[in-house]
Amino acid sequence: MNDLLLGLDLGTSSVKALLTDAAGATVASASAGHPLSTPRPGWSEQDPSDWLRSAVHAVREALARAAAAGHPDAGARVAAIGFSGQMHGAVLVDGRDEPVRPCILWNDSRSAAECAELDARIGAPEILARTGNRMLPGFTAPKLRWVQRHEPDAWRRTDCVLLPKDWLRLKLGEVRATDAADASGTLYFDVANRRWSEAMLRDLGMRTAQVPACHESQDVVDRLSPAMAAAMGLAAGTPMVAGAGDQAAAAIGAGITAPGRLAATLGTSGVLFAASDRFRASPDGALHAFCHALPGRWHLMSVMLSAGGSLRWFIDTMARDLDARAAAEGRAIHEILDEEAARIARGSDGVTFVPTLAGERCPVPNPTACGSFHGLTLATTQAHLARAVLEGVAASMALCLGQVRAAGIQPSEAITAGGGFASKLWAQMHADAFGIPLRPASANEGSARGAALLAGLGVGVLGLETVENPVISGLPFNFNPDPDAHKPWESILEKQLFLQRNGISPNVKIQPADFLRGTDPEAP
Repeated sequence: MNDLLLGLDLGTSSVKALLTDAAGATVASASAGHPLSTPRPGWSEQDPSDWLRSAVHAVREALARAAAAGHPDAGARVAAIGFSGQMHGAVLVDGRDEPVRPCILWNDSRSAAECAELDARIGAPEILARTGNRMLPGFTAPKLRWVQRHEPDAWRRTDCVLLPKDWLRLKLGEVRATDAADASGTLYFDVANRRWSEAMLRDLGMRTAQVPACHESQDVVDRLSPAMAAAMGLAAGTPMVAGAGDQAAAAIGAGITAPGRLAATLGTSGVLFAASDRFRASPDGALHAFCHALPGRWHLMSVMLSAGGSLRWFIDTMARDLDARAAAEGRAIHEILDEEAARIARGSDGVTFVPTLAGERCPVPNPTACGSFHGLTLATTQAHLARAVLEGVAASMALCLGQVRAAGIQPSEAITAGGGFASKLWAQMHADAFGIPLRPASANEGSARGAALLAGLGVGVLGLETVENPVISGLPFNFNPDPDAHKPWESILEKQLFLQRNGISPNVKIQPADFLRGTDPEAP
């Protein structure tokens, strides 16, 4: 009886294999790591063959754990395989489907000059109109332009450009394919109409044959080859669905599918994911506008680059005693930080932290922005700085939510994930800043679970109602907004927005004469 589903999530550091039953409940899971290469500053690459080895190892380990849990025949019972993976990567393959160079990953920043060139040549407004998104080094398009300019031999050998998870699925079968959700992050995809943008392909110097066929995420696009079935311990011919990029797959796993549902993730970066029943795009492209992993659905996504990363920076540089104190007291760092920051009133006695330590995408796009503290006095303490960091991140996330609302999506609650929400004080700040309740997703398997659910939809093991009725239903709200916090947070948000709009970037040259004349330096 084929009543199990397998989800494979190709992450930056590992491949995760997750087995679920026909109701979507987890049976077993396992991960296998693979290396990351940074041959030059700003470069981030991987050898795709490492992904294949990780996938084989992870699946075999997951099957072994399933057997230990009472499912000794799990490999033969898998009805379908779904995929999710890191977005924006560029896997350039030759006519034999072998990579012509290492994959350039999502977090590679080498193509800043190519972004500027494409913006100037095609026009930034035109790119936004064609794709719903703005040109950024993280997207696939400028990476390909970089290869064309700097590695012309590799480009001449390129028969097709694949996204990471799509190369992995290809090596498990024989078909080149992708899905609308993952393709949305290439910047040569017409997100509004869920198809490749012929105009962008033309202006990037790409042939239509160099992109794979595009499907919906739940479509069966291939079957597991006998060789890979034997290597993994699965049945040959097992159907494989197209899958989705990691963010869309994670939203499927957490039930963020119906229009208006919102997920908030507080990790190194801060991400808001808002589901929509139609294509929407922000006028300045600050929000990513992508296809969702269900037909007829789209989503808006904001990415704040230094959320938990700001707090980690603060601990590493300005509160270096916290790690030792937490170890000595046997407590989590966030518990100690919460206690100290809670002693300071809302607004941190006028101290404001601007969390743009690595440039910013949202709420105010500015790749050269720097972070800063404002309002310091002789009375400022470490506790003031700690609270200011927490408030600065929450304010930036709330400003991102304001852009989601301006685009026409009005969420009534936010489903939370990520280690930052382990801080009760920080979570309450976000509830107050957002003005809506927060509650956690009950499933923590993320993208791999979403991939498995998509596989189930593709072969009819699961019905759409299983995905549409989210796993969060029935959970109590963890944090409700404090009505008395509305006015103070309005002021905090206004100050944060002003500082981000008028902050000084490193490329702004300030002459002493400017100050003598009383003029302001040019804002970014």
